[in-house]
Amino acid sequence: MIECELPTYACLTNDVRLGKRVRLGSFINLYGCEIGDDTRVGAFVEIQKGTRIGRRCKISSHSFICTGVEIEDDVFIGHGVIFINDRHPRATGTDGLPLADHQWHLEPTIVKRGASIGSGAIVMCGVLIGESAMVGAGALVTHNVQEHSLVVGSPARVRTVRAIRRRIL
Repeated sequence: MIECELPTYACLTNDVRLGKRVRLGSFINLYGCEIGDDTRVGAFVEIQKGTRIGRRCKISSHSFICTGVEIEDDVFIGHGVIFINDRHPRATGTDGLPLADHQWHLEPTIVKRGASIGSGAIVMCGVLIGESAMVGAGALVTHNVQEHSLVVGSPARVRTVRAIRRRIL
C-alpha cells in the first residue's frame, strides 16, 4: 500500500512498496521495487522491478536503476546516474526473434551502506560498491569499488582510500 502523496505524472505499479515518509518527484516510473523509509526520489527517475533501495537514500533526478540493483541504507545517487544489468545486451536471438525475459543474463549490482555515486556516473553490472565508497562524477565503474575509497575516471580508478570515520550520533 502506498502511503505518500503521489506527485504529478507518476507511474507506479501496484506491486511497488514504499516505506514511511518517502518523497517522490514528478515524472517518475516505479515498477515492482521496494523503497525504504525517508528516501527521496527526484524527478524523471526510473526504478525497475526487483530493485531494493534502503532507508534515508537520495536518488537524484534523471537516474535509471534497473532490475538487479540493490542499494543499501544512506546512499547518495547523483543526477543522471545509470546502472546497467546485462554485459552483452541483445534485442533478438540468432533466430531473429525478440529475446524473452529468461534469455537475458542478469548480473546483480550492490551499492553498500553510505556510498555516494556522483552525477553522470555509469555503473556496469556485476559490481559491488563498498561501504562509504565515493564514485566521482562521470566515472565509468567496471570493477568492484573498495569500501571507503574514492574512484574517478573512465574506467574508474582508485584515487584515495579514506580512513574509517565513526559517525557521531
